[in-house]
Amino acid sequence: MVPRLKAGIFVRALIRRAEVSGASAYVVKKGAEEAGAVFLKVARLDGTSNVLMQARRGEGDLVWLKALSDASEDAARTYFDKQKKFDPDIWIVEIEDREGRAFVDEPIV
Repeated sequence: MVPRLKAGIFVRALIRRAEVSGASAYVVKKGAEEAGAVFLKVARLDGTSNVLMQARRGEGDLVWLKALSDASEDAARTYFDKQKKFDPDIWIVEIEDREGRAFVDEPIV
């Protein structure tokens, strides 16, 4: 199993990767620098977005799960409010990209 990258480093690299590709990305909620869970909101700028959460498969490989698909702003906000109550150390990164790219290497399932 590959050692996990610190959440803060991962988030900064993800934002840079998105910006270099012509998208906008920013931290909506800063979590624990060392090991906070990371959630992505990929806004397509048409009023809908996908919400992704990182998880591990049975063999330990990292993947991104679609928690919400084609979600409205209200649905995404409600989802994140619930997640913050469960774990106040989460990171929320919003990526604004008309193509809906998430800029992550791990598969999206």
